Amino acid sequence: MYAWIWRHLPGTWPAKTGIALAIVAAVAAVLWWGVFPWIEPKVQIDHGVVDGTPTPTSPSKPG
Repeated sequence: MYAWIWRHLPGTWPAKTGIALAIVAAVAAVLWWGVFPWIEPKVQIDHGVVDGTPTPTSPSKPG
């Protein structure tokens, strides 16, 4: 698959490298600022519920 993409990019190898890096950066940006924020409330990976009570979000201060 990567060879197919490389063959279809225009230009010489320095131009292809730049275009490939720009495509990777664009995909990463779309994932970082679009897909991940949209899916995070649906997945809820960081909610540590084991016995039915959620863990506190901030450490308690000794008192």
